[in-house]
Amino acid sequence: MIAIVQPSGIEGDIVAPASKSSMQRACAAALLRKGITIIHNPGHSNDDQAAIGVVTALGAIAEKQADGTLRVTSNGVQPVKDEVNCGESGLGIRMFTPIISLADRTITINGTGSLTTRPMDFFDTVLPQLSVDIQSNKGRLPLIIKGPLKPAPITVDGSLSSQFLTGLLMSYAAAGASDVALTVTDLKSKPYIDLTLKVMEDFGWKVENRNYGSFYFPANASAPKSGELEYTVEGDWSGAAFLLVAGAIAGDITVRGLDVFSTQADRAVLQALMSSGAKISVQTDKIEIGPARLKAFHFNATECPDLFPPLVALAAYCEGKTVIEGAQRLTHKESNRALTLREEFGKLGVQIDLQDDLMIIHGGKVLNGATTYSHHDHRIAMACAVAGLKASSAVTIEAADAINKSYPDFYAHLQQLGATVSLQ
Repeated sequence: MIAIVQPSGIEGDIVAPASKSSMQRACAAALLRKGITIIHNPGHSNDDQAAIGVVTALGAIAEKQADGTLRVTSNGVQPVKDEVNCGESGLGIRMFTPIISLADRTITINGTGSLTTRPMDFFDTVLPQLSVDIQSNKGRLPLIIKGPLKPAPITVDGSLSSQFLTGLLMSYAAAGASDVALTVTDLKSKPYIDLTLKVMEDFGWKVENRNYGSFYFPANASAPKSGELEYTVEGDWSGAAFLLVAGAIAGDITVRGLDVFSTQADRAVLQALMSSGAKISVQTDKIEIGPARLKAFHFNATECPDLFPPLVALAAYCEGKTVIEGAQRLTHKESNRALTLREEFGKLGVQIDLQDDLMIIHGGKVLNGATTYSHHDHRIAMACAVAGLKASSAVTIEAADAINKSYPDFYAHLQQLGATVSLQ
């Protein structure tokens, strides 16, 4: 699919999409908790659909209800298939692999697209320590595993991604870990672990966070109560970041459906927007944002690397050189986002320098119209679209349907706000 964004002003109200980080964790927890879980505000992105497919393959029954909720009935991990496909979801593969390892049969774990090239050798070293047999394709997919996983006091490297730890925490809890500590070194993206722990707490599991250096499962902790539980998926700060940046660039808008007290890492976009001088009002039930004279800012995105694409779009319209820290976290995303952002925004006339862990964006000039390419990366597609709202002429995005991974309504939402977006 091709999307063409014409220079446009925007205005109006919009509701943020459902968080796929929250949705996928809720699906995993609903699988592991025995009983019925009613999930309110379920997402429908490709990653969300992949998570539903995984829990269904692992024995849960997931039914969309007439009122829009998702009803998940589960008796724990009881696979009904010999192969599980996580789609193109990095969180999905990293979170569900330890959960799948709870089964006492051989399961093949696969994925699609860029996921087949992303490193999974973390599991090659960790899972054998937990009594799980594993074979990988030289640290890549497919993975062939056989459990059951048995919790043990091990140490894991948290520097590559917190998503591996999310899966271990959930699988330890479901396996009844008792008086066991999981030690973690150099943990990145701590807010995502906060989200994991909050979901686990909401579903009835107890784990002590010892300053992110270890996570302790107390002895004789009670299992979650059976019966019916209701859980509401949060609005997505990752997707909403693009809407908020669009407002700062192109017009006064109001974004609703976000929890300003959320543990989601990408809530930090508010800090960057304030630093840039955007006109912004943050209230408990809505965020109002609009254009102002934007200035370069300095922001550390080490804990929230998914903010790089929207913040590059913002920085392109800020006078001066914006510096964003944490660029080394971008290597193993859907694309190497540091290089991809430099390449695609270069087509729009924006100079981006990479210096070790820093990304430096030279902003303030009028952006060119150009044809860009998403590299099948949802956040690159959205960043180019937002940047196109105030370019000198139309910005075309090739492979624009990459947005379906996380925010399938994105172009429709831009149109709803008054942007001129055509799809081919």
